[in-house]
Amino acid sequence: MSEHDHESSDTGTAADSAQPEHGAQVNTGAGPAVDTPSVPDAVIPELVIISGMSGAGRSTAAKCLEDLGWFVVDNLPPALIPTMVELGARSQGNVARIAVVVDVRGRRFFDNLRESLADLEAKHVTRRIVFLESSDEALVRRFESVRRPHPLQGDGRIVDGIAAERELLRELRGDADLVIDTSSLNVHELRAKMDAQFAGEEEPELRATVMSFGFKYGLPVDADLVVDMRFLPNPHWVPELRPFTGLNEEVSNYVFAQPGAKEFLDRYTELLQLIAAGYRREGKRYVTIAVGCTGGKHRSVATSEKLAARLAAQGVETVVVHRDMGRE
Repeated sequence: MSEHDHESSDTGTAADSAQPEHGAQVNTGAGPAVDTPSVPDAVIPELVIISGMSGAGRSTAAKCLEDLGWFVVDNLPPALIPTMVELGARSQGNVARIAVVVDVRGRRFFDNLRESLADLEAKHVTRRIVFLESSDEALVRRFESVRRPHPLQGDGRIVDGIAAERELLRELRGDADLVIDTSSLNVHELRAKMDAQFAGEEEPELRATVMSFGFKYGLPVDADLVVDMRFLPNPHWVPELRPFTGLNEEVSNYVFAQPGAKEFLDRYTELLQLIAAGYRREGKRYVTIAVGCTGGKHRSVATSEKLAARLAAQGVETVVVHRDMGRE
């Protein structure tokens, strides 16, 4: 993110507005929990849990869902997530989608998250975890730009706080349904990604992000699948093509005129059909396909565009991101 994500702490606004109906009792931490009586014909809300690294864009992601009509609760203690879902169920459909931001600001309650997730699973609540990731360099830059300390750095450095937070969130990141790396994204690009994943009226079977990148700038940390296009000749060494990108028709035609290029695209598309079927069986809704070449300007860009078009033609909702185009 090119703009630092200011993580607010206004838990009270959303949480206070979700009061239980008459007769409901909830556990506020002061005593033992009392089960809320079941509600006939209750509609269990859809739940999204937003978490990730401080400064990686949690507040922006939450604001995007709020703009899409989700009921958003910031910094809710994890132990209260099942209660929040139950209150939503009591709203008779008025609160159909809930997003909860969980982060290290509530670290006293963070150990309860695993128990809350198990409780939701036992109650057959559909939940998704969105994890916002970013590189150490990007996070340090954002914190320094606004002269704010990292919430876990204590008397140490910003990098110490980042390292402690990564370790604390490691298991949650592994459980995430969607990981978004915001290292090279600005606020508007992050919002576009969130819109692409959550703006639809109906939940598609599978959503894909096809991302071109340059190997010399490092692998995308949120990639599920990585494709290496460096087996094709590099248009960089063709003087008349060097200034252009893979979005240019001449570059794309050159790339796919090379031996093996079209055959690779055909066979990889078939392979993705097989992988997509497996993802659906396993309940995975999101996949990020990273397509790389040396600099992320020619071959990877042209291939990403073609591959995304193939996926879209098969009914897969697809977003294309060119991570490194323009860096040269």
